[in-house]
Amino acid sequence: MALRLGVAAGLGAGLGAALLPRLAWAVEQPVALPKVTALVDRWVGTGKFPGMVASLGLPGREAQFVARGAQGFDDGTAMGPDSLFRIYSMTKPVTGMMAMQLIEEGRLALDQPLADVLPAWRDMRVQDRYDGPLDRLHAAPRPITMRHLLTHTSGIGYSIVQTGPIRDAYVKQGLVPGQVSRIEVPGLTYGAPIHGLDHFADRLATLPLVADPGTRWSYSMGLDVMGRVIEVVTGKRFDAYLAEALFGPAGMTSTEFRVGPGDVRRLTTNYGALGGVLVPIDPPESSVYLDPPAFPFGGSGLVSSPRDYDRFLRLLAQGGMIDGRRVLSERAVALGTSDLLPPGVDRSHMIAGPSGFGAGGRVGQGAEAGIFGWSGAAGTVGMVDMTHGLRSQLFVQFMPSDALPLLPEFQTALKADVMALMETRP
Repeated sequence: MALRLGVAAGLGAGLGAALLPRLAWAVEQPVALPKVTALVDRWVGTGKFPGMVASLGLPGREAQFVARGAQGFDDGTAMGPDSLFRIYSMTKPVTGMMAMQLIEEGRLALDQPLADVLPAWRDMRVQDRYDGPLDRLHAAPRPITMRHLLTHTSGIGYSIVQTGPIRDAYVKQGLVPGQVSRIEVPGLTYGAPIHGLDHFADRLATLPLVADPGTRWSYSMGLDVMGRVIEVVTGKRFDAYLAEALFGPAGMTSTEFRVGPGDVRRLTTNYGALGGVLVPIDPPESSVYLDPPAFPFGGSGLVSSPRDYDRFLRLLAQGGMIDGRRVLSERAVALGTSDLLPPGVDRSHMIAGPSGFGAGGRVGQGAEAGIFGWSGAAGTVGMVDMTHGLRSQLFVQFMPSDALPLLPEFQTALKADVMALMETRP
């Protein structure tokens, strides 16, 4: 789930091949993050944020975390790398990579029609005009494929993006893949979701697509549908399969779709940036994340910690290996972090500008080649530089995430620290 999502470009711009020898030297040195530390200090305090966590991970090393403040203005618990955050759309690369692993195992194929697994999607209709009338439709000229689901090119819409009749239909039918608060929050409330991932996927198939499959990048519920695909292919509940195949083997002990009673003390408060003031919309003691979700939202549902999500990024940076254990195949990681967009697709509507897109995350091009990652609706961002093996993160909790210029400022500070680290070799 992303609301007016702003994606930090990451570490890649400016880190050319000439710096690779310096990087090899730098990984042996103590990590100093003066610019990032100054940014965090500047943004934490009275009238700002109660706390936040930033991190940088160098190849083969544990991440360096910068944590300041508390988990909430009314919560004296110190913010740290094990605090729990609603990561929203940072769930998408997790779902995407698990699909890539199934593709590598031969249990799915990248260009396999979705209807092979979910027959309800066989004969789709498409709006004649994007977000237009629901009674002016045409037959989809081609089937939706797994590639389309992974890259937001399926033509499936999103209740947080669409306008007009199709959005109203999504909300009315409970096709709302995400949760924010128990209270009505202006601009952040989209109705109650339908219960059951199977019911969600089947009901969504009864509504028209907003664009012909494979023609336009349009932020979508495709990764939520992919969660149902994974259920059918594996014969296991989507959340159970993630725990068994990824979270357990990768040592991600704090990543789940629900916060258990024993972990409430680690959950941060989520704030709404309303009129320039941060208002608590999901405090830990009454959080909507204490209840089982309507279904495991493959595009937006996970809660995680900075330490846990860094392990996911490190797993990608190391080609599917972590702590000497293979969790994902090297080929699955390499393909999933590459540009999977269909040829000729319209990229003009992409968030943060035209780029590549892989298995649930943005893929950098040009000076940003090798960058993969995505951000979340409540101010979190996680990126991995596949070329240099670097990982970066920022964790804070406020919505919408572009209400304040924190994320672009973090990108600038992080790049300055990384470049300084690379250039300190005698």
